[in-house]
Amino acid sequence: MRIKNAEFKGVFVDMKSLPAEELAEIALVGRSNVGKSSLINKLANHRHLAKSSSTPGKTRTINYYLINNEWYMVDLPGYGYARVSKAEQQKWGKMIENYLSKREQLRGVIQLLDIRHEPNDNDVMMQEWLLHCEVPVLMVATKADKVSRGARPKHINAIRRKLNLAKQDAILVFSAETGEGSEEILAAIAELLEK
Repeated sequence: MRIKNAEFKGVFVDMKSLPAEELAEIALVGRSNVGKSSLINKLANHRHLAKSSSTPGKTRTINYYLINNEWYMVDLPGYGYARVSKAEQQKWGKMIENYLSKREQLRGVIQLLDIRHEPNDNDVMMQEWLLHCEVPVLMVATKADKVSRGARPKHINAIRRKLNLAKQDAILVFSAETGEGSEEILAAIAELLEK
């Protein structure tokens, strides 16, 4: 798959206002500051499509990007950011939960994990929720350029252990800096869209 055309379609704060079209959707979930915006920009080959920020917890809405005029990439609020009030975190949590469990257009979810850190409780909870909702999940370890190639297996094994993943469960490695992993992720998205 190649992304030839990508455009920002809007921000939404609740389920009722989401686009009504029947286009397939691929959602991105991950901890605040894990690199969701950077992944969107790299895959779309568009530096400023998704606004990335050095301030974690910036995405507080559901952001829609129309890809190739055929499907949506959906950026969900990052989870687990401590400086946000508990009430605000619960509001996001409910919004994410509703989207993942009720959105009929959803074909799959890309869960982003920082390769440098073992998954935390929020990552585990998200993975368990996705399994519960029976949503196909693609695991992507971001920021691969920050870890030497030799050290990567150790980091990937730590992720695998913490999330209780089987050997055959793929974890794709991605770097927004070098573009490594982009083709594999796009191929995996194409498979999800065919289902």
